[in-house]
Amino acid sequence: MEGAYGVGKAGAAFDPITFVQRPQVILRAVCWLFSIIIFGCISSQGWTNNEKGNEVCLYNGDGNACNYGTGISVIAFLACIGFLVGEFLFEQMSSIKTRKRYVLADLGFSSFWSLLYFIGFCYLTNQWSKSDAPPGNIGVSNMQAAIAFCFFSIFTWAGLGYLAFLRFKQGSAQAFAPSYEVDPNAAVAAAESGYTSYPDATDPQGGYAQPPFGGLQQIDPQQQQQQPY
Repeated sequence: MEGAYGVGKAGAAFDPITFVQRPQVILRAVCWLFSIIIFGCISSQGWTNNEKGNEVCLYNGDGNACNYGTGISVIAFLACIGFLVGEFLFEQMSSIKTRKRYVLADLGFSSFWSLLYFIGFCYLTNQWSKSDAPPGNIGVSNMQAAIAFCFFSIFTWAGLGYLAFLRFKQGSAQAFAPSYEVDPNAAVAAAESGYTSYPDATDPQGGYAQPPFGGLQQIDPQQQQQQPY
């Protein structure tokens, strides 16, 4: 049985198989892997020495491009670890407000990082299109791989934001749900069965009993005047 915001109730036994199969955990692990690939590719072969012996970025010599790709990926790497820990502790959060804050933080960060990766993809692609081929084409595959995984990260982080939005909607609906449920069949059955004057009384014709004094004979006023006193 699910608790607030679409997970088990607080204090429930931890199931590692169910935890690993959560869409949030799977996408978070994918984002974590993509971030490693991006900053690993840029850090390992994204810089080269020019004729003066200075380090220059392979993205058209724009050091900001290399720093941007590395920076957002390192932060994404650390954030993925933090959110995975938060996902592990999510079921242990007994306070609905605490769960709400976590879901909102997930929604805001994931959506924002999807935007940052979109900017990074456009930025790196633009600078790479203006770049000259490095000597011996060393680092070309790494630079292209960083661009490709920036593109993939746009959708993985957007997917995390969408899942957080669905979780937030589910939690909001549960917060305003009534604490009891009305059986609609009970009202229909009461209307069809009619009313009886006594609990054990039954009427095969329509379910309605006679009025309280319906059994008394009614006297015609004209006959009452004709009767002698």
